[in-house]
Amino acid sequence: MSTRIAFLKGHGTENDFVIVPDPENVIDLPPATVAALCDRRAGIGGDGLLHVVRSAKHPEAQHMAAEAEWFMDYRNGDGSIAEMCGNGVRVFARYLQHAGHVTEGDLAVATRGGVKTVHLAKDGDVTVGMGKARLPEGDVQVSVGERSWPARNVNMGNPHAVAFVEDLAHAGTLYDAPPFSPASAYPDGVNVEFVVDRGPRHVALRVHERGSGETRSCGTGACAVAVATARRDGVDPAETGTPATYTVDVPGGTLVITERPDGEIEMTGPAVIVAEGEIDREWLETAGR
Repeated sequence: MSTRIAFLKGHGTENDFVIVPDPENVIDLPPATVAALCDRRAGIGGDGLLHVVRSAKHPEAQHMAAEAEWFMDYRNGDGSIAEMCGNGVRVFARYLQHAGHVTEGDLAVATRGGVKTVHLAKDGDVTVGMGKARLPEGDVQVSVGERSWPARNVNMGNPHAVAFVEDLAHAGTLYDAPPFSPASAYPDGVNVEFVVDRGPRHVALRVHERGSGETRSCGTGACAVAVATARRDGVDPAETGTPATYTVDVPGGTLVITERPDGEIEMTGPAVIVAEGEIDREWLETAGR
C-alpha cells in the first residue's frame, strides 16, 4: 500500500462525502475509521464516504465487473454499510470524470443496490438511473414527539418511510432517528422523509438518513418521495404510459425526478468536487481507537 493516502471532498446538493480512491482495494477502512474520517470536528467531515474500487477487486462487486468497471463501496457517516446513495452516485461519477477515468456521456457504476447507469451532461448536471421503486404493502407510521403520521413504505435499493406533513418544522431537530412502527417493516432501520407540497408536481423534504442523521439532501429519498407523491396524486406512469416528473426541493438544493412508464426512475442534479489532499497516515492508523 502506498505511504500516501489521497482523499477528495465532494457534494451533491450539499449531501457531502469523503472520497477515498482505492482502485486495487488495499486500504483498510473499518467502521470506526470511516466514522472518524466523516467526523466534522476531528476528521475531514462528511455525511458518508465513497470508497472508489475497481469492481473486479472487491468481493462484493466481482459479479458486476463485466457490466461496470467501478464499484461504489458506500459507507454511512457512522461507518455502517449502505446499499445505495443517490447523491453519492452522482459525486462518484463526477470523481471518475475528475480523475480522467471517464468522460462526458454514459457510464455504469456498480453498487450494493445493483448496477446504476449514469449520464454526465455537458452542462454539469448528472443523471442517474436509479432503478425501479418497490412499494411493500402494509401500514407504516412514523412519529416525532407527540405527533404521528402514516408513511408510505418505498424501497429504492434502501428503505424509506415517506410522511406527508403540514409543516417541515414538525419533523423536529432530527438529531435522532424518528420512531416507526411496526418494527418488522424495517428490521435494519430506515431513512425517514417528511414532505410538504410546494406546487403542482413540486414538493420539499427534510430527511433523517439511517446512520447519518439529518442531511442536506438524500437522492434515493428524493426518488422515494417523488414516487410516493405520484401515487398519492393518483399518478402511475405504468398505467398512463406517460412519464411523471417531480421537482423535489431538499435543504441543499433541487433534484428533478422522473418515473418512466417501465418503472425506471431517473434523478438529475449537480455534483461538485470541492477539494483534494492527503490523509495523515499516523492519524489514520489510530483513528477510531
